[in-house]
This record gives sequence, structure tokens and C-alpha cells, in this order.
Amino acid sequence: MKRFFGFVVKEFYHISRDRRTLLILFGIPVIQILFFGFAITNELKNVRIAILDQSKDVVTDRITDKILSSGYFILEKNLQTNDQVWQTFKEGKVRAVVCFQPQFAKHLESDKKASVQIIADASDPNTANMITTYISAIVSSYSTELLNGQQIPYAISTQVRMFYNPDLKGIFMFVPGVMVLILMMVSTTLTSISITREKEMGTMEVLMVSPLNALSVIVGKVTPYLFLSLINCASIVLLSVYVFGMPIQGSIVLLFAEAALFIFAALAIGIYISTIANSQQSAMLISNLGLNLPTIMLSGYMFPVSSMPLPLRWLSNVVPARWFITIVKGIMLKGVGIEYLWKETLVLIFMAVFFTFLSVRNYKVRME
Repeated sequence: MKRFFGFVVKEFYHISRDRRTLLILFGIPVIQILFFGFAITNELKNVRIAILDQSKDVVTDRITDKILSSGYFILEKNLQTNDQVWQTFKEGKVRAVVCFQPQFAKHLESDKKASVQIIADASDPNTANMITTYISAIVSSYSTELLNGQQIPYAISTQVRMFYNPDLKGIFMFVPGVMVLILMMVSTTLTSISITREKEMGTMEVLMVSPLNALSVIVGKVTPYLFLSLINCASIVLLSVYVFGMPIQGSIVLLFAEAALFIFAALAIGIYISTIANSQQSAMLISNLGLNLPTIMLSGYMFPVSSMPLPLRWLSNVVPARWFITIVKGIMLKGVGIEYLWKETLVLIFMAVFFTFLSVRNYKVRME
């Protein structure tokens, strides 16, 4: 038993000196519980909306103030005409538009009723449902306050309209999200072990003495996976359209061009992981825990980014999947072009160039 206890004590000392093991034991669970605790929420927060108020009377001002003071919504812009509603949704900055009936207070006084129309972006049907429910409840609450102590029955009705997904099909939300997740996970996982595999197999020296420079090696590693991932993307799109009935309202050429850009950015991240990892096991660990979890939690696929705490909203900006999900939904559901998706495209270009540069630099250091 003395030998056994001595062996156990030795293992404790060994684990305490191994920083990677301690990180897996204590660091990763803390990070995961923080992600799940703050990112997973069914509450609405900081939802950007627009107001179309052609009446501009005391009643509409009070309802608008009540909506904005609820803490759930932020006013993005005030619209002047009905034509601006469609344009605003195409820009992708707002999740809903509240439209007041013209001469709202006059109709309420003379006809004893008036209507408020709530138009929501239903590309994410669950969030759209919650937004319309929250706004309808706020309008109903104001209507109840208006009736308090009044003999004349005033009625303010709400009408709900859904853009892009009027039937609120959940598949319209899950297909773009799953498409992004599959491409991200497959691309980063495959390339994250490419250079570490060369090191473990002893063929790294062959690459180092070859006439190819660092950039050629990195691009050569990425290119086969890029074409294979594009074939994977094509199969996902075909299944989405012909099996699940997913529409493609925009340009299919633009969709695949953006997909190629996203895949290249994901592959560049995977190659960068491969240059800093010492083994295939550590590369897989970094790619799975360091990329896949943030991709699921912070991309906006499952939970609205606007409802997350400010640090997580900042962190979500470095997750490529967040930008690509916006692009996929914009092209497939909204039918918008590059004029509305240029910002997301520039972010992906920057990420692809940045991680390619880091990969080339790290590879040159290893060669030296």
C-alpha cells in the first residue's frame, strides 16, 4: 500500500505540473459555464427596431416611449414612408418595425379604435415571435391604462406581419445555421492537423528543404480542402433546396463566392492552429473547444447576439460564423446583394488575410 500511495502522490505531482491538464480540468469547465450561463437566454434585450409614425400625436408618442422604456428595444431609426420599411429590413439593422395608423389619436377619439402594425424579420422565427409578443403586450398594457376610469371603451388592436418567413418555418433558421456550423467545423478541424501530422510523421523536414516558400506551402495545404469544402457546401445547398424546401431568393453565384471566402477564412484559422500546436491531439483540442463552442454559442445561430452581455457581444465579432450567417440569410431568404453585405464580406476578407499572414509567419519561424 505504501508503494500504491506513493504512486498516487506521484500522479498528483505530475498533474499539478502539467498546465494543459489543469486547463482541461479547471479552465475549460469555467469557460463553458460562463458561455452557457450568459449566452443561453430566452429574454429579449437590446433589440433594434424602427418606428413608422405618420400620425405623430400624443398617443403614438406615449406608446413609443412605453416600448422604448421597457428595456427590451432600442430605436434604430424613425421612418417617414411605407417604402422605407422594406429598405430597412434589407439593410439588416432592425428586427422589427412598428407602424402606427395615420391620424392615430383622431381615429381613437372618433371611432374608439385604432391599430398598430408590427412587422418582424422572421428569418429567425423564434425571435420574431418573441418580439411581436413583447410589443403586443406593451401596446395592450397601454390600452388597459387608457381604459382605466373611462366610460368609453377605447380599443387599440395590433396586427402582426412576418417578412421573409410568413409561415414561421423553423427550418428557415436551422438550415443556414447548420450550413455554417458544418463548414466551420469541417474546415478548421481538417486543416488544424495538417502541419502537425507532418511533424508527427517526420515529413516536416521534407517540406522545409523543398524549394517552396512558406506562402506556397500554406496555400498548397489549403487549396485541396477549399475545393472539397465547396463540394460539401454544394451538397448542403442542394439538400436544403430540394429536401427541405429552402428558398434561394438571391444570387447563387454570390452565395458560393461568399461561401468560398468563409471557407478560406476557416481554413486559414485551422492552418494557424496547426502551426502553433505540437501534436494532432492538441490541435484537435484547440479547434474543437476554442472554435466550435464559440461558433455555436456566439454566432447568433441559436441565441440572439443582442441579448448577450456586452463582453460576449464584443467577443462575437471575432467569430467568422456570425458574419457568414448574416450573409447566408441575406442571400437565401432576403434576396439582397453585395451592396447590403459588403461589411460582412470585408470582415471575412480581413480574417482570411490576417490568419494567412500569421500562419506564414509562424511557419517561417519553424523553418528558421
